[in-house]
Amino acid sequence: MRPVAPHAIRHRRPAAHAALGTALLVAGLAVPAAPASAASVAATPASTAGPATGAAVTLAAASQPMLRQGSRGAAVTALQARLTALRYDVGGIDGIFGPSTHHAVVAFQKVNGLVRDGIVGPRTRAALDRPVVPKPRYTHPGYSIEVDLTRQVLYLARRGAVVRILDASSGKTSTPTPTGDWTVQRRIDDWRQSDLGLLWRPNYFHGGYAVHGATSVPTYPASHGCVRVPVRAMDRLWTTIRVGTPVHVYR
Repeated sequence: MRPVAPHAIRHRRPAAHAALGTALLVAGLAVPAAPASAASVAATPASTAGPATGAAVTLAAASQPMLRQGSRGAAVTALQARLTALRYDVGGIDGIFGPSTHHAVVAFQKVNGLVRDGIVGPRTRAALDRPVVPKPRYTHPGYSIEVDLTRQVLYLARRGAVVRILDASSGKTSTPTPTGDWTVQRRIDDWRQSDLGLLWRPNYFHGGYAVHGATSVPTYPASHGCVRVPVRAMDRLWTTIRVGTPVHVYR
């Protein structure tokens, strides 16, 4: 992707962040009491557990209803609380399985080596009980971004802990996202029309390569080299990162 000239910066009020719930035990999903915010400094310690692909599916997990976009109710509330406690960006706990919850489930499936369908069935539900908990490769005193190209996720990290996990889609084979260590160099608080498409609130870290919001974030590498995250996820990330935030991209 070629570098592009920034538009005038616009400022807006950051999106409101939903408060997290307390302990929940609904629909077979055990949720730790008082889970930390997705943007909290503290993070769940890294697990030594391997991918959950071969995890045994318990009878309780198999008997629970499948959850997907459009689902509502207490089971969705418990799912959102569990994902939030694990640092996945659901956007808020409201009992509605919308796009943000869908992308959080996909990101969880990516990290745990599951089928990336955004549906909470027996295997995904079982993995939620014994999840893989990622740990960042780099440690900074402030916030940093790590893009795992193999898993196709973005980690917001701080002080050696992952504090938020976002679904992401990087460059396809013909236009790969470069690996390396950089910092955010410039930002545009608006839609940016580039030669290769629309970028929402791009954060440029290497020439014309940016982490940006997009209306389409597939489960596989699909961009022209930038790192796409969902539009609403970028809104929630925007006020946390800034010019100078470290960016690490690796496989």
